[in-house]
Amino acid sequence: MGRIRKFRRGVLRGDGVAGMLGVGALHRHRHVRRQGPVQARPGAGPLTLEIVHTDTDDPMDREINDAIDALLARMTVEEKLGQLTLEVGRWTDVGPRVEERGEEDIRAGRVGALYGVYGAEYTRALQRVAVEETRLGIPLLFSHDILHGFRTTFPMPLAQAASWDPAAVERAARIAAIESSAHGLHWTFAPMVDIARDPRWGRIVEGAGEDPFLGSVMAAAQVRGFQGDDLAAPDTVAATAKHFVAYGAAEGGRDYNTVDLSERTLREVYLPPVRAAVEAGVAAVMPAFNEIAGVPMHAHAGLIEGVLRRAWGWDGVVVSDYTGVMELMRHGVAATPADAGMLALRAGVDIDIVSDIYLGLADEVRAGRLEAAVVDRAVRRLLRLKHDLGLFDDPYRYSDAEREAASTLTPEHRAAARDLARRSIVLLKNDGVLPLPKGIRRLAVIGPLADDRRVTLGSWTGAGRVDHTRSVLEAIRDAAGPGTEVVATAGLPDAVADDTAGIPDAVALAASADAVVLVIGEPESLSAEAASRASIDLPGRQLDLARAVLDTGTPTVAVLVNGRPLAVPWLAEHAPAILETWYLGIEHGAAVADVLFGDHDPAGRLPVTFPRALGQVPLHYAHRNTGRPPAEEERYTSKYLDVHWTPLFPFGHGLSYTTFAYRDLALSARTMAPDGSLEVAVTVANTGDRAGDEVVQLYVRDDIASVTRPVRELRGFRRVRLEPGASERVTFTLGRRDVEMLDADLRPVVEPGSFTVFVGGSSRATLEASFAVVAG
Repeated sequence: MGRIRKFRRGVLRGDGVAGMLGVGALHRHRHVRRQGPVQARPGAGPLTLEIVHTDTDDPMDREINDAIDALLARMTVEEKLGQLTLEVGRWTDVGPRVEERGEEDIRAGRVGALYGVYGAEYTRALQRVAVEETRLGIPLLFSHDILHGFRTTFPMPLAQAASWDPAAVERAARIAAIESSAHGLHWTFAPMVDIARDPRWGRIVEGAGEDPFLGSVMAAAQVRGFQGDDLAAPDTVAATAKHFVAYGAAEGGRDYNTVDLSERTLREVYLPPVRAAVEAGVAAVMPAFNEIAGVPMHAHAGLIEGVLRRAWGWDGVVVSDYTGVMELMRHGVAATPADAGMLALRAGVDIDIVSDIYLGLADEVRAGRLEAAVVDRAVRRLLRLKHDLGLFDDPYRYSDAEREAASTLTPEHRAAARDLARRSIVLLKNDGVLPLPKGIRRLAVIGPLADDRRVTLGSWTGAGRVDHTRSVLEAIRDAAGPGTEVVATAGLPDAVADDTAGIPDAVALAASADAVVLVIGEPESLSAEAASRASIDLPGRQLDLARAVLDTGTPTVAVLVNGRPLAVPWLAEHAPAILETWYLGIEHGAAVADVLFGDHDPAGRLPVTFPRALGQVPLHYAHRNTGRPPAEEERYTSKYLDVHWTPLFPFGHGLSYTTFAYRDLALSARTMAPDGSLEVAVTVANTGDRAGDEVVQLYVRDDIASVTRPVRELRGFRRVRLEPGASERVTFTLGRRDVEMLDADLRPVVEPGSFTVFVGGSSRATLEASFAVVAG
């Protein structure tokens, strides 16, 4: 069967639910790709789309649909429901394998896709069973969670977002696709596009942080990287935007918990990154575990069928989360497995993972309790995805042992991982201790995470291996100059232990050194899924360790290894330097050493706010003012009695080993039509004595509107590299989507009035200018 080639451009508009976020009803579009630069505010407002149709406009498309319909007509109900069933593999002594009866299930047509099963030779063998030993010969889909690399492990997604470098993030996803597809995989359950403003939620590490603009840019970059220009190419994998939707707003930051939020917040904050992924052509979407206003997402027809499909015109595959269909019974909206399955299928969930509930629906179809057309709709989407991946043309194209060996963990891939890891490190504070001189006489490396290789990989490691990485201590020893003695503590308790053993030895070592690198934070077990924390302080007795080491007076660099914002006010006040390193993947240790010794200038910027205390949470920069905004001199304003209302480190914050100055902010015009545009230009200069990267950030505020607006919103950014004394004129273009808002009836509008732009190196940017949007 041939591939779709014909495109058409159009503008989608609409009102109400069918026009959520300004996109009108448009049906059966296969791929929707966003046009224009990253500054164009992805994921909101009317937009120009590039659309590939699956209707009868295109003869080639008709041929594909006819072939799929012909195959459907030959399928029994059981075979159809088998296609909608995804089984999970298991880990064995020889690697990932299907369950004991897995091959028998494939022969019987009870499986359409597999999860966690990979390897070129093994997937080829299983594919042969599906293609050559079943009645219809429909190929299998092989899937896996590839969030931040396959064998070459890149930084966790939150760390990647800290790079503010979508090109580097796209390159990481491209490499992950090259490696995973060579191992027989067709499909990744990534990117995670959840916005998270509560650091108690462990899965904050899997997304891009708190901001829908930055999150949208990163979502689109990952989709492009995974899927490439042609999904049928053998080195691409189908991407899955997850989790649909608002999973990051779980009450109390508790994983899997209820979500209850306004429709405005849903539209303005949580839906835009999903839509950006849709616009980038994402092949699949995964519903979230949560409910919204009493409706579990795996049964939410209003959002899946109403918004995702009808309003946004997307017609890809919706795949359940792990046991998500079965959990409809625990939610209390289904009494039996059959009820849960029918609810999910009718809501638009095409594939059931793990529970085998869809397999049991054949009697419901025959009895007329489940419409056959609902089942056919889901099967048609899955078959279309298999076609788009080229599996009907060559089911073995992804299972090539030679390519597997040649394209896994190559020097080029490791170099890209090291580059992105360095770009993701954020220098939170520096009183002149960094960079460390390579000729330093005696360097003490202290902390429970200093010699921990496993922590560097983070969670969801794909096929990453601990033996392919280096700890921070090992990398420092590799990088230190020949005259430097690197010493380390032994016998410190682990990072979560309530035990001060080893602290006296650490103090003695620190006192004998010329400088200390103190590696502290969270082990990876405290981050990601099912890893919510009621406290976001340093776990265990690590703060006691930090106090004791810093009391020696030896110049100390605190290196944080963690998957969420931590509340570390004492450390921020007393440590001379703090590096936020997250979980950086296979090149974590090397990247940290590069930055510590000044071989690379730190230029990461925070994609999420760091609070002073847990009691401030949720805390984010794009808040609204209230009628009594906080003021030091007025008691009856919105603030705390026991801690300042401002964050410890704001969104967008990050320092460098050099300094930057902003000047000459100028607008191309002082007025703009609702559908017009204007340019914002600023000069950025490197005023220090070494080269460095700056992330220039543009924020916009709607000064007076018919509904309250955030104090400022990110509308553009650019990472620039400048030599000492050099400057660059950076220009952004603002358009309709940057001044559009949802009015009181949740309709997208542009209201005439005054707007302020802010430009600088963080969300606290102070260089500002104003313009007006004028009607007509």
